[in-house]
Amino acid sequence: MTVLVDPPLWPRHGRFWSHLVSDTSLEELHAFAARAGLPRRAFDLDHYDVPDEKHDDLVALGAEPVTAGDLIRRLRASGLRVPARDRAPH
Repeated sequence: MTVLVDPPLWPRHGRFWSHLVSDTSLEELHAFAARAGLPRRAFDLDHYDVPDEKHDDLVALGAEPVTAGDLIRRLRASGLRVPARDRAPH
């Protein structure tokens, strides 16, 4: 079981965001997100978008802090990554 979180580097809506993923299963990811109090609306096909103020809480709950590059490599290797071509435009 590994849930990963990258640094809050991604600007949007006047704040910075992290991504929370599992390299094992979406069920694991949703269970971890529920324990962390993240709303299901924060889920975006293969990850949760997490505001910067939640990053330290996620690490304290057991998420492994990784670089953004490592997060995407491990998500792709898990087979859980949803390719950009399969995403609907926001």
